[in-house]
Amino acid sequence: MRTYDELYLGERWRPSVGDHTVEVRSPATEALVGRVREAAHGDVDAAVSEARRALDDGRWSSLPAAERGEVLGRIAKIVQGRATELAALISDEVGSPRRWAIGGQVGTAVGTLRVHRALASTYPWEETRPGLLGGEVRIHRPPVGVVGAIVPWNAPLFTAALKVAPALLAGCSVLLKPSPEAPLSAFALAEAAAEAGLPEGVLSVLPAGPAASEYLVRHPGVNKISFTGSTAVGRRIGELCGRDVRRCTLELGGKSAAILLDDVVLDTTTVAALVDGAMANSGQICIAQTRILAPRSRYTEAVDALADAVTALRVGDPTDPETDLGPVISAAARDRIEVLVESARNTARLVAGGGRPDGFDRGYYVRPTLLADVDPAAPIAQQEIFGPVAVVIPYDDEADAVRLANGTPYALAGSVWSADAERAAAVAARLEAGSVAVNSSAAMDLGSPFGGMRQSGLGREGGPEGISEYVEQQSVIVPAADERRR
Repeated sequence: MRTYDELYLGERWRPSVGDHTVEVRSPATEALVGRVREAAHGDVDAAVSEARRALDDGRWSSLPAAERGEVLGRIAKIVQGRATELAALISDEVGSPRRWAIGGQVGTAVGTLRVHRALASTYPWEETRPGLLGGEVRIHRPPVGVVGAIVPWNAPLFTAALKVAPALLAGCSVLLKPSPEAPLSAFALAEAAAEAGLPEGVLSVLPAGPAASEYLVRHPGVNKISFTGSTAVGRRIGELCGRDVRRCTLELGGKSAAILLDDVVLDTTTVAALVDGAMANSGQICIAQTRILAPRSRYTEAVDALADAVTALRVGDPTDPETDLGPVISAAARDRIEVLVESARNTARLVAGGGRPDGFDRGYYVRPTLLADVDPAAPIAQQEIFGPVAVVIPYDDEADAVRLANGTPYALAGSVWSADAERAAAVAARLEAGSVAVNSSAAMDLGSPFGGMRQSGLGREGGPEGISEYVEQQSVIVPAADERRR
């Protein structure tokens, strides 16, 4: 049981002006595992004031980028040193299996912080180029200002690091708004930041419900919002920021496809990677490749191999190191997934799973499920499920595979699998998706831009492109030397 009776505002613990609390319950056992104070409107005001004061006096933004990068490196070291503790925390609040919590949650957060530490010395904070009319143009990239970073519950530590690291490196102040379902790891990250020497006022943590969250988005003292979550909420945030012409980055929903080319080698390693790409963290990841497109010439072979692998997955207690899949986040999520699967069974073929696993009197468990012969236009092939459910869809040729892969409103990620990696890369380049992996389900590289097209979002996170989302671009146009004395 972890209790935070005060809010973390500007690197200091303070009482909330409100009296509401958020209870955090394990999706595996339904037991109470944490309680935090919920931020009210007045707390948002106080956090914005602290963030603005820290920005204006330059206690953080005026430091050389290399020094800011060193602080990120120290945060990474502290988080790495607490990996076991943090993985247990994430297993408690999210239900992530312990193995995945270590690598897919803590490991990626540490990697993100370290990548940005390295980028401190290579990102072009200042640049000079020849002016087209003579003289030179000096380009400055100052911080965008106060950032509201709104993160989801499914990968709370990693997504927080993915926003906090570039924003801090750019010199911004950050208001981190975790999901009410998983606020505990956000406090752990803030504690690590304070221990690493982040100055007061630069980082606050604001667990908040819908009203205070929208108040944060609307707040005139916030210069930019970075949001990861559903397309519906992202659309609302984009509308609110657009009214005030304020910047926003939106990493939204996905319905990613894995294309199996006709020469793919369906060995144990490949099939396991495909299943992991669809169902890791019980399918609760934005880049889950839940639409598996197989050539008709090898369709039966692919379906049978995938069905065997899905059936073999071990569902259970997320603290058990042998567990492959834990629960989904809530009863509402479980019920929604079950309705989608049952509806799909009217026209598709259930080849693995379906329903709830036996032996679980408590917790929100869903049996890993595979459906074949799915209509590409069916809801289960078009909607983001966010659960351990995948579909297999046949295609005729490469052009048909590309058409099907691009045939949803989402365009976040994907993968292409072939015995010829260059052939797969050529097909990948034809997909409308922000990132596509070749012979891997890891459709994300921490040092490269990540984000979606169409209804999967706006902007990019990761790499130097991600840092550019947190800086302004100022051009100072200086005349040639012989004209400077006018």
